[in-house]
Amino acid sequence: MDHSMTSAEFLFGEEIQWEVVGEGVKRKILAFDNRVMLVNVYFEAGAIGSLHEHYHTQVTYVAKGKFDVTINGVTKLLKEGDSFYIPPHAIHGVLCLEEGMLTDVFSPMREDFMKY
Repeated sequence: MDHSMTSAEFLFGEEIQWEVVGEGVKRKILAFDNRVMLVNVYFEAGAIGSLHEHYHTQVTYVAKGKFDVTINGVTKLLKEGDSFYIPPHAIHGVLCLEEGMLTDVFSPMREDFMKY
């Protein structure tokens, strides 16, 4: 394994800085190696995660709030405690209806999220 692409074994959320990634959207990259990545994404009410696609498999847990989640043209309302699966190359996005937090897991890791 390439250890330059590995997080620390123990991470403390309050020590990780938020990165602004859009209007009303910010993320914290948590634990990762080259095969998997855990990310928290905070959304203000009304914020949009624009429709996009990537080759990674993604699973997401709704840690807080309410979201309209669209995957391949189908939209469902998800709330705290719900989750969703996004296969590779599926077009997906979210609209935050109530301030919230999504916890994303990607496989493999999102190298495009890393700053070199």
